[in-house]
Amino acid sequence: MGIKQELGKKIKRIRQKRGLTQEQLAEAVDISPRTLSGIEVGENFLTAETLDKIVFELNTNYEELFAVGHLKSNEELLKEIKTYIDLLSEDSQKLEIVYKFLKSLIID
Repeated sequence: MGIKQELGKKIKRIRQKRGLTQEQLAEAVDISPRTLSGIEVGENFLTAETLDKIVFELNTNYEELFAVGHLKSNEELLKEIKTYIDLLSEDSQKLEIVYKFLKSLIID
């Protein structure tokens, strides 16, 4: 997946998380809903000016939009998770929170 598609997916995900429709965000950043739709599916690339407006309107930041940490392999992710859990081994309260969170993900 290319940068246009990745960026578009993130914009869409954050927009939906903020409870905005395409029409609402498009109007706020002064583009057509069709243009925003094209951005979200990776057909259109946005200008720097439009990107600035989207970041502002979504109350987000560039780091969140361009983060690629999710592109790690399963093995890398598991290794990092185990490292974090090892760091929590002395803090039973935080370890219990992580346990409950993980358990809730599995039970869903």
